[in-house]
Amino acid sequence: MSVRGMLDGKVVIVTGASSGIGAGAARLFAAEGAAVVLLARRAHLLEVLVKEIAAEGGRATAVAGDVVRPDDVRCAVDTAVDTYGQLDGAFNNAGWATAGTPLHETEDSVFDQIIDVNLRGVWNCLKYEVPAMLATGGGGSIVNTASVAGVIATGTASPYIAAKHAVVGLSRAAADEYGQRGVRVNSLIVGSTRTELMNDVLDEQPELEEPFVARSMQRRMAAPKEVAEAAVWLCSDRSSFVTGTAMAVDGGWTGR
Repeated sequence: MSVRGMLDGKVVIVTGASSGIGAGAARLFAAEGAAVVLLARRAHLLEVLVKEIAAEGGRATAVAGDVVRPDDVRCAVDTAVDTYGQLDGAFNNAGWATAGTPLHETEDSVFDQIIDVNLRGVWNCLKYEVPAMLATGGGGSIVNTASVAGVIATGTASPYIAAKHAVVGLSRAAADEYGQRGVRVNSLIVGSTRTELMNDVLDEQPELEEPFVARSMQRRMAAPKEVAEAAVWLCSDRSSFVTGTAMAVDGGWTGR
């Protein structure tokens, strides 16, 4: 008996796909049978990833762009539909954070950038992804990356905490609005993850590793693929009655 992937026949957009959780998700989505459209700013890294996926027998297309720019998001959605005929899923993973500067010392420009990338970016994605899913009549599934900072105060920058709380709320609102039309929307409450960016931070400040690890009941950080596994399941038909939820993928951090 042949083994089918969870996403066979589906077309999925992954944002923030050039590294970290996004790149791990792109590989896993493709391995599970999806055709993936990868959106990120670093075109050279996307092209390397597309070649890697193709070498493994998968299907992938790169779109260089920024989720903050609506036209870039629309281009990615149009590319999915024009290239593969439909859009069935999306993992809106692009995000940006900065050090936890006290609120009263945070520059307005930093606030604006954090809100733009982490909240407006998700808003832009939903605005273009939902109509593409509705157009086929088959619905779809959207997963938005939030954070433990989306449900608790984590000591990180206050605008980031505010933005990620808003991502959870926006996801629930969209799930309620489009649930009867076949589009599911969920968010991921992601804990400390050993991405390339995290490794760079720890190389410079190794003393931060223990606090990150200690927050997990498992006393470790997630691998990017572990977060991607949750996104794949939520985009698959195996989670067909799951919508409007904020799924914790945090090693138990928020369960304490």
